[in-house]
Amino acid sequence: MKMLTVSVTEQEENRTVEAVLKDAFDVSESYLRRLKRRNGALLLNGEPAYTTAKVRAGDTVAFDPADERKLGLKAIPNPLPVVYEDEWLLVLDKPKNMSVHPARDPDEPTVENALAAYFAGRDNPHPVSRLDRGTTGLMTVAKSGYVHARMKTVQREGKFFKTYLAVVSGVPERERFLIDAPVGALPGSTYRRTVREDGAEARSLCEVLEARGDCTLVRLTPYTGRTHQLRVHMAYAGHPLIGDWLYGERSERIDRPALHAAELSFAHPMTGETVSLVSPLPPDMRRLL
Repeated sequence: MKMLTVSVTEQEENRTVEAVLKDAFDVSESYLRRLKRRNGALLLNGEPAYTTAKVRAGDTVAFDPADERKLGLKAIPNPLPVVYEDEWLLVLDKPKNMSVHPARDPDEPTVENALAAYFAGRDNPHPVSRLDRGTTGLMTVAKSGYVHARMKTVQREGKFFKTYLAVVSGVPERERFLIDAPVGALPGSTYRRTVREDGAEARSLCEVLEARGDCTLVRLTPYTGRTHQLRVHMAYAGHPLIGDWLYGERSERIDRPALHAAELSFAHPMTGETVSLVSPLPPDMRRLL
């Protein structure tokens, strides 16, 4: 990962290195503290510098956006479909029944373990938004903690959009409806979620695309990012996802909740350019229809 460099303008004359970095690259206080502890990670005109150093017009200020150390993830080779990649991040098309993070079994293939093998020590995987184990589709991964923080800013600013396709039980009465129902932990469970008055705000848009017999293909757009939000909301609406054993019923026709992250669009955190990607409906969900 290359150093990020900015040239000092006349208007920035006599400002500090810290102020220049904050304005140019949105560097946080905590990240600056970490940079100061890393040899060669913060440069003024190519030489190590203090954050309090004053700059002059024409100076160059640079810092290393790569992680200070590797995460120590076990590398488990497992080919993942990468649909977009540049120096800063990648987007993969996550397969079904694969966890994102390592769990109790250190030898279980996960997205992070597979990416540790894919990066081969060059970068660290930082998932920007996690998909449930059974959910397939587009998933964004930053290659450093700094880029991850920039992506989170993109999300907070409303410049990150994702829509899902799902196959649900039954046929909704309305072709388009908003589910505005707070989601929180289910009492007595550390994993399950439920709609509850004191839960966190949660809003999801459901659009009917195609009804086939006892099931319907819908497009789901989450306006908030609560754990299991779409699964909980569709069950609350009376149309749980086919195969969702946690909020509906198991199915002999599919071995997971029928949910797929199909469309993704975001403002690139480093370039500002719009990245738009699409993933087709996977075979097991097509078979349901």
